[in-house]
Amino acid sequence: MHEYLFGGDTVDIVNITRVIDRISDAAGYVAKWLVLLACLVSAGNAVVRYLISYSSNGLLEIQWYMFGGIVLLGAAQTLRLNEHVRVDLLYSNVSDRTRLWIDILGFTVFLLPVMAYLVYLTWPFFFLSFKTNEMSMNAGGLILWPAKGLLPLGFALLFLQGLAELAKRVAALAGTIRIDTHYEAPLQ
Repeated sequence: MHEYLFGGDTVDIVNITRVIDRISDAAGYVAKWLVLLACLVSAGNAVVRYLISYSSNGLLEIQWYMFGGIVLLGAAQTLRLNEHVRVDLLYSNVSDRTRLWIDILGFTVFLLPVMAYLVYLTWPFFFLSFKTNEMSMNAGGLILWPAKGLLPLGFALLFLQGLAELAKRVAALAGTIRIDTHYEAPLQ
């Protein structure tokens, strides 16, 4: 997706963005496996419930945790791959350079400030749960801090990937790297 043209000072930025890309890919890898695991737990829970009339709040809650993990851990990789949802009113009908500017504006005005604020809001929510070892109020429920920890983690990963993508767009405008800005709108 990205072609790096020069060395020099941009090498440091390139290396940093590559590290962030690898972190996002690792989180995305975990999210992909959570999809399969969530399906297996969901199917197993349904089979057990109908065959032997047994149900567990823990099994239901772990599915919710996995669904949260899928979204929150997969979001950064989705941004890296340029597969995120965007408002495609102008984007597909403008030049590559204008697309870079639209992305830079979107990252600096919307994505990065919102993700920073969400990390700020969700960290105390998670930390209090962790500190008190908060448990679900449901019978047979699970501890809550792992699910609550996904919130600041997912938002922080998306913030980091947003920084990396912003750096790539700025470098592309400067001519030090090439970025494929092609975006294919999803089928309606």
